[in-house]
Amino acid sequence: MTSILTLLGVFLLSLRVTGVQSIGVCYGLNGNNLQSSQDVINLYNQNGIQKMRIYSPVPEVLNALRGTNIELLIDVANEDIQALATDPSAAANWVQNNIQSYSPDVKFRYIAVGNEVSLSSSIAQYVGPAMGNIQNALASAGLEDQIKVSTSISAGLLGISYPPSQGSFSNEARPFMTPIINFLVQNNAPLLVNVYPYFSYIGDEADISLDYALFTSQGTVVQDGSFGYQNIFDAVLDAHYSALEKEGGSNVEIVVSETGWPSDGNPPAASSENAGNYYKNVISHVNSGQATPRRPGRGIETYLFAMFDENDKSGAETEKHFGLFFPNQQSKYGISFN
Repeated sequence: MTSILTLLGVFLLSLRVTGVQSIGVCYGLNGNNLQSSQDVINLYNQNGIQKMRIYSPVPEVLNALRGTNIELLIDVANEDIQALATDPSAAANWVQNNIQSYSPDVKFRYIAVGNEVSLSSSIAQYVGPAMGNIQNALASAGLEDQIKVSTSISAGLLGISYPPSQGSFSNEARPFMTPIINFLVQNNAPLLVNVYPYFSYIGDEADISLDYALFTSQGTVVQDGSFGYQNIFDAVLDAHYSALEKEGGSNVEIVVSETGWPSDGNPPAASSENAGNYYKNVISHVNSGQATPRRPGRGIETYLFAMFDENDKSGAETEKHFGLFFPNQQSKYGISFN
């Protein structure tokens, strides 16, 4: 009997770890040639993708998700943050209209109050208060244990990122981050971080090798005390863990809310070969259970950016070429997500 119980415990543990480490994919809608949300949900299911991120509450998407097992990270759009921060009833209405109206048919996992809000933006001061009002609205609905509230930040908020053990938020970012970290600690919620080795690489090709960015280094590239790093993905994550520790957030987990590599728009770095290698290798790394040197065994929940190329995206040309699939739903790279 003891051996049976032991085996059952190991099996349940493996299920838990697998759930933590699973891959999600961000579903962007900035394209004029994308197929229906129902077709897209079918594509997620066909490929065994069990987690999705959307950047605003889109009724067509939410209705298509009803009755599926896909867990959802849903954003409060940046332009809505100020209203939700200054009016608790607006936050309650947002939760009622976009969460309660679809739950439990839709499996909400996280609410990201804003995506990469700039410190110089007029809405930066409202992110923390909006998170608090959304949290209170969830509590009133009895959903505070089921859905975690956070915000999604860029790695640009770090003032020091190298070596990872010295990671810290910049002096400019600290007043923004400190109340957010306190909120995450209080509510046992993760910090959402967008991690892009592509941008690290093209920003410093003299010091960062392509192999280090693509997970193809054959040995340790950066030795940081007792921790060795073979890829910049882990190094960026651990720099954020170090920064969290310095601000009282030692127990805050990190969820990678975006990571990806463009297939076009900036050759030779942005290429189909490099993008395919990156996506395949980051999936393999996340699913391996290795985690990062500073957080072994904790898993790395990761959302790939993005499901499709989006021809209406603004900004650099590369922004239109992060898709794992073409708009006609054909796979770019023949990737397995499991």
